[in-house]
Amino acid sequence: MSDPRGLTVLGIDPGLAVTGYGLILAQGDSHRVVDFGAISTSGRLTRAQRLGRIYEGLSGVIRTWSPDEVAVEDFIVGYVRAAVAVGEARAVALLAATQAGLPVSLYKPSEVKQFVTSYGRGSKEQVQEMVRALLGLHEPPQPPDAADALAVALCHCLRRRTNIVEVQP
Repeated sequence: MSDPRGLTVLGIDPGLAVTGYGLILAQGDSHRVVDFGAISTSGRLTRAQRLGRIYEGLSGVIRTWSPDEVAVEDFIVGYVRAAVAVGEARAVALLAATQAGLPVSLYKPSEVKQFVTSYGRGSKEQVQEMVRALLGLHEPPQPPDAADALAVALCHCLRRRTNIVEVQP
């Protein structure tokens, strides 16, 4: 990170019902939250409409904040139906980042938890609390999907700082 302005990383926790996002500004050893939230879709919409809303929401976040890099949580889902839905939401996140010309890195949930909580099987509550502590927030980020997205962005920043990340253009 030779840029004195730092590096802005957009973390994404993809899901069909709720896609969390979190932006972190990394400057040296310091990390500051820029923004976080979630894009929710109604089950009353068609799958195509839901994916379109996720794409529009993430594209809007990218236009608003102009991140330098994107980190997306990869997934491990036991049910085929859930895996397809999460995979489609992940594909939409990758498309939004790629169309904006941003490099993307993928992280498995256990990898994110390992970097953020020092335990690869940490609970959602542990991730939320560690994100709160590491980023100096007064309260754990809500909804949990946004906390997960901030954890993904933080994992990317920490891995990048230790030079063990492969950023894909």
